[in-house]
Amino acid sequence: MSDRYIDFANSSIGHRVVGALGLPTPVRLERWQAGRLRPIEGALLIGGGPLTEKVSALANRLTDTIYSYGADPTLATAWIPGHGQKLKAVVYDASDLVQVDQLKQLREFFQPLMKNLDHHAHLVILGRAPETLSDPFAASTQRALEGFSRSLAKELRSGGTLQLIYVGEGAEDQLEGPLRFFLSPKSAFISGQVIRLKACEAQVMDWSRPLSGRKALVTGAARGIGASIAETLARDGAEVILLDVPPAKNDLEALAARLGGRGITLDICAEDAAAQLIEHLPDGIDIVVHNAGITRDKTLANMTPEFWDAVLAVNLNAPQVLTKALLDSGTLRDNGRVILLASISGIAGNRGQTNYAASKAGLIGLAQAWAPLLSERGISINAVAPGFIETQMTAHLPFGLREAGRRMSSLGQGGLPQDVAEAVAWLAQPGTGAFTGQALRICGQSVLGA
Repeated sequence: MSDRYIDFANSSIGHRVVGALGLPTPVRLERWQAGRLRPIEGALLIGGGPLTEKVSALANRLTDTIYSYGADPTLATAWIPGHGQKLKAVVYDASDLVQVDQLKQLREFFQPLMKNLDHHAHLVILGRAPETLSDPFAASTQRALEGFSRSLAKELRSGGTLQLIYVGEGAEDQLEGPLRFFLSPKSAFISGQVIRLKACEAQVMDWSRPLSGRKALVTGAARGIGASIAETLARDGAEVILLDVPPAKNDLEALAARLGGRGITLDICAEDAAAQLIEHLPDGIDIVVHNAGITRDKTLANMTPEFWDAVLAVNLNAPQVLTKALLDSGTLRDNGRVILLASISGIAGNRGQTNYAASKAGLIGLAQAWAPLLSERGISINAVAPGFIETQMTAHLPFGLREAGRRMSSLGQGGLPQDVAEAVAWLAQPGTGAFTGQALRICGQSVLGA
């Protein structure tokens, strides 16, 4: 549904009114459009430590306009604050900061460019995971990057975002995938996140269709976020297999036909659901997206056993049982991808959702626990945790709750199903085996659980 506050705040009259009242003026976010060729349409600035050489080597595949600041001037044209075009993307390598006094380099780099950012600018800071460093002072200094990056993300305006990527030893060659995602409009509703990359042998061969040749199963796919996920996976080259409950058969089959895929109608909570699913997938699959989920909201004092059991059965038990069956049977092939649809409710909690929050937190725990076990087969498993997303469900919320959900983020608005779908499609790529056991929040840097 339309966000009338954003429409008003960005009108000529509304802009003056909200400015006079000191109210926020969120901009409508720039999102990926069909036909776009480059992740960045504008200037990219690269600066900082030794990883700048890796970034510079791939930068011309991201954009045509590349600047260097505080790095080897031979890598790109030198950037001078206040001169030239606004910056659409920034990558700063802080991986060599190992002492407290070196943290001033963050201020020295970012302060001059804050007034030189274009609308919808995307920033990335690179570091080394503190837990991998033996020197306590170095670990402390790298951990400081999290506080800096999360805070700076909240200072960005005009739809800007910022992420921190901790690059593991041997993962330096995996930077292109994350940078293509986080420096582009595909990550429009993601900000203030901390990502950990590990080494991974798999690589994307064709960035225009990174999922070409791969089969993807999406549950709860007939409508809403599930349908958007299916559309995005198909756009990126995957053969999609869509699953939903029998009452959604007509919508499911129509979507499957439009995407050139096929539909499966199945109650994922049935006792023989796993056996039925395996029977429907004789040729195996490469990607599993557990999107199916329900809510039955009540405060715990009023929670019925039926409401509790239904939510835990659909949201948590079914993904556990079905994924295990797909793994044990070999239906999910080596180097596969499992993506679980969690929620920021599972991170921060939410009044009246003890059952739902428990189920979504359980999915995050499942990803964390299974990741090291599945890595031997090259399989990654991650959770995505959406915040306030504009869907039919949120459209029926009371006005006050709906507005609060929209405004309680650094970006000052709700996300779209496309935002969740883009994150899922990125996690489904071959190279994102470097990213596993993690929960990626898609919430515009919501204050909930931040």
